[in-house]
Amino acid sequence: MTTSGSKDFELDVAEYIEEAFERCGLEVRTGYDLKTAKRSMNLMLAEWANRGLNQWTIKQRTVTLTQGDGDYDLGTDVIDILSVVVRRSNTDYALDRISRDSFLSIPNKTTQGRPSQFFLDRQVTPNLKVWPVPENDTDVIYYDALTRMDDADAQINTLDMPFRFYPCLAAGLAYYIAMKRAPQRIQLLKAVYEEEFERAMAEDRDRASFNVVPQYEYFRTT
Repeated sequence: MTTSGSKDFELDVAEYIEEAFERCGLEVRTGYDLKTAKRSMNLMLAEWANRGLNQWTIKQRTVTLTQGDGDYDLGTDVIDILSVVVRRSNTDYALDRISRDSFLSIPNKTTQGRPSQFFLDRQVTPNLKVWPVPENDTDVIYYDALTRMDDADAQINTLDMPFRFYPCLAAGLAYYIAMKRAPQRIQLLKAVYEEEFERAMAEDRDRASFNVVPQYEYFRTT
């Protein structure tokens, strides 16, 4: 007996929809079934952005700074920023994230220098504000952005996610469809969805070394 040697299993949108309908005890029969399921899938992907950090959607991007300009519009696909550095003469300097109130409280927002702080104004088009404002046109901002996943536009589309999230997507779509078409299965499918999502998110994390060193205090008694 031989193994397939294949590691390219991947579902397209139509196959996810078929799997989800079957979990609801239903069959895809009409074009509207496909349309409503695809809408549910896109709503679920938006929900995932609110649930936490999806490692595969982190993109490193750059912004070349302009002297005296502290505001930079980012892509509309940016959900949040995880970290920011400014690169000067091949040396990276970390920027501290501050809140809206802290940024508003800066007395002189035109002070020029090497940026050391940033505030992300999370509008429809996110805006990155840095302070002090740049003192030259050569510094470059490097930032890790949490970005939006591609939409499920056509039935032949595949989804931009690692294979370990396939079960989670199928379970979630089944739950979303059950809310509209199979209410008797909502509780079961919701429990499966939450379990699959928790398992996938537990695997999708940074694996950095972490050491805890206890502090010992010496008390002398007499």
